[in-house]
Amino acid sequence: MDGHEKATVSHGGPGNAGQNQTAATATQDPRFKYPRPPYKGQSQPWPGLAGGMDPRPDHGETSYKGSGRLAGRKALITGGDSGIGRAAAIAYAREGADVAINYFPTEEPDAREVIALIEAEGRTGLALPGDLREERFCQTLVADAIAGLGGLDIVVCNAGRQQACQSILDLTTEEFDATMKTNIYAPFWIIKAALPHLQPGAAIIGTTSEQAYDPTPELYHYAQTKAATMNYVKSLAKQFAAKGIRVNGVAPGPIWTPLQVSGGAFQEKLKHFGEQTPLGRAGQPVELAGIFVQLAAEDGSFATGQIYGSAGGSGQP
Repeated sequence: MDGHEKATVSHGGPGNAGQNQTAATATQDPRFKYPRPPYKGQSQPWPGLAGGMDPRPDHGETSYKGSGRLAGRKALITGGDSGIGRAAAIAYAREGADVAINYFPTEEPDAREVIALIEAEGRTGLALPGDLREERFCQTLVADAIAGLGGLDIVVCNAGRQQACQSILDLTTEEFDATMKTNIYAPFWIIKAALPHLQPGAAIIGTTSEQAYDPTPELYHYAQTKAATMNYVKSLAKQFAAKGIRVNGVAPGPIWTPLQVSGGAFQEKLKHFGEQTPLGRAGQPVELAGIFVQLAAEDGSFATGQIYGSAGGSGQP
């Protein structure tokens, strides 16, 4: 235990002498639980690999402990090779779900690690690489997930494209289109393909962002897509309520993922990434894993149309 942690112990009341004592539970100061900026300058080709980051993100590989909350469930997660999607995939498997992950083909090394972690839990892990910017692939993705898992009842539309651009004058139509296709069109195509197969009790989760509420100038195009995500969550929640299907979203703040080192942040900003939050650091993907579990679990059955934030004190939802 370092100087930033403290242990608390429940000793029981006066009448509990001789009975089992509650085990000591270590708590940690959230400001110092994970690495704080400044971070090392680093750059990778898009879309980046978690395995090449320094420090390497914590997706819950050793830290997330499951308790069977999603036993028997079948989930499809886009962007499941790294970042927030990887954290959700690990958590879902440890909660008892079978998991299919989609990722860009160049992210195969990260994806293989995730599949191994899923299978280590005795669950089915399905690797489905491909480009979400293509409608036909999105349709095939859903069909392959259903075939490989034997059904589908959790859909997590998490994959996102984020490329910083200083000025709208420098933003090409090609880059704008790629961002819209990845972040907005893909969820539309995937949800549309999945809906006929989803039964009452199914859950759809979208990954939005604090950028939806307080956009930064260099993420003009990305921020638009996250505002749209927030709105499609709220709209589809109303549309699908009559079907018994819940739709919710997660709005992270600055999270240490390959998005940042593969063009999502300028180098000088990357070195101080997350420093502006009240907690003084970037978040780690595993710190959102429990939210994705809660939004898919049966005990969250009254939550639909909600946006759950996790932004180190700076987010709005």
